[in-house]
Amino acid sequence: MSEKSLAEELARLRRLRKASLREVEKATGMSNAYLSQLEKGDAKNPSPPVLYKLAEFFEVPYESLLASAGYLDEEQLAAHGARPPSQIERMLMSARLSEEEESEVASFLEFVVSKRKK
Repeated sequence: MSEKSLAEELARLRRLRKASLREVEKATGMSNAYLSQLEKGDAKNPSPPVLYKLAEFFEVPYESLLASAGYLDEEQLAAHGARPPSQIERMLMSARLSEEEESEVASFLEFVVSKRKK
């Protein structure tokens, strides 16, 4: 994946979390300006420790951000018995759903799966 996809993923995760750049700054210790550059794709080659802090904050697998930043490709992930999570999986991991919301999402997924042609 490219730097642009990392930028898009970070911006998407922050929107999903409804967190401001200041909140991410406070939680990770990274400057607001640097976080903004990461989301815009202006900051190149963020270090693995930076990606680790962001993965921790957004509650997504570290490997998924490493892959988004281009440090790992799908073949390398597979060699470690992993795969990049799908967009829906990343959203669910970082959404912080209530029990009621989780139940609603599960019901909706059951409905969608039930509509598959056999």
